[in-house]
Amino acid sequence: MELKEIIQNYFKEIDWNIEPKQLYTPISYALESGGKRLRPMLTLMATKLFGGDINKAMPAAVALEIFHNFTLLHDDIMDRADMRRNRPTVHVKWDDNTAILSGDAMLIKAYQYLSKTETDKKEEILDLFTTTALQVCEGQQYDANFETRTDVTIEEYYHMIYLKTAVLLACALKMGAILGGASKEDANNIYEFGINIGIAFQLRDDYLDCYGDESTFGKKIGGDIMCGKRTFLLIQTLKNCGVSQRLTITQLLDNNSIHEREKVSTIIDIYNQLDMPKRCNEAINHYYKLSLESLDKINKSEEEKAPFVSLAKELMGRND
Repeated sequence: MELKEIIQNYFKEIDWNIEPKQLYTPISYALESGGKRLRPMLTLMATKLFGGDINKAMPAAVALEIFHNFTLLHDDIMDRADMRRNRPTVHVKWDDNTAILSGDAMLIKAYQYLSKTETDKKEEILDLFTTTALQVCEGQQYDANFETRTDVTIEEYYHMIYLKTAVLLACALKMGAILGGASKEDANNIYEFGINIGIAFQLRDDYLDCYGDESTFGKKIGGDIMCGKRTFLLIQTLKNCGVSQRLTITQLLDNNSIHEREKVSTIIDIYNQLDMPKRCNEAINHYYKLSLESLDKINKSEEEKAPFVSLAKELMGRND
């Protein structure tokens, strides 16, 4: 049985049909939409790579997925996002208060599952998880702070996505490595693989927000532009554009009365004029290559590491 199928079956067996339903039904709704199940998959893959028991690692893998989905519930409120995975977001289907409280319960449930993990390294994985969870919150705050600034540097952006996206993928891998019995060096190398593929993954997400297919992307195209998010594309455009282009962008971002489609299409046109899609893809490829270099350092055979290469290619939409 494939790891993803094992994970899906485990989630199907979790009973959320408990009282009060107003708290638990939104949790079930958020988790049943599936998504890639990327974080639990990485945990189990890393556990397996280092010879551990994936069944014993499952509670930790589930904890990471519940935590990730908790962050999405709250992110969607902050971003006023109305779609997630081609379905209404929890705060739209119910309301903000429901999404906040159900999200809070998910965070507690994540810790509950993590505490069920059978390992003599429990303190280590709890410390890793807690540090990571706080970093994700820091990244989200930086992301929110940047929305009112036009002087965000690319270095600040990379630090933000390191915290908001990359550390959780890296945590999933390192946690699996620890549970699998990896050496400290290999656990750190697989963490670095996660950081680099996580940064590439977020850069690709930025790219797809403007250039993706809405039906496969699962979110509204141009959502980042509508929220005023400082993405790679916007930051590099503001750095490299002319005076008139900068004025157009700032006026559009500051004006909420302009129709969504006009705002998004005008800003994307400026991205295209400055060759930003190419620049973004170059940055994606840079971090993708760094991730493979980190993977090379792990003391396992190429055959054993092949599933990680395949997954990295899949995440980047590569077929080379």
